Amino acid sequence: MTAENFNQLLGTLQSRTPFRVFTVELNGGERFEVDHANALVFRDGIAVFVAPGAVPHIFDHESVNQVITTPAHLAE
Repeated sequence: MTAENFNQLLGTLQSRTPFRVFTVELNGGERFEVDHANALVFRDGIAVFVAPGAVPHIFDHESVNQVITTPAHLAE
């Protein structure tokens, strides 16, 4: 995915009203749910999501395998 597409996709998902949880799957198979719009920051193809418990997930446009618009526990 290009940096521009990455930014556009995250912006679209972040701004949905009402906000809905989505799942990011990385190339290595790790998945995490973005559960709050304000816990995600992105720019120039790089993103940081701060999960509950202040756990940071840093990822970029090259490390994402897919973005799933349903929560991880439902995306099998």
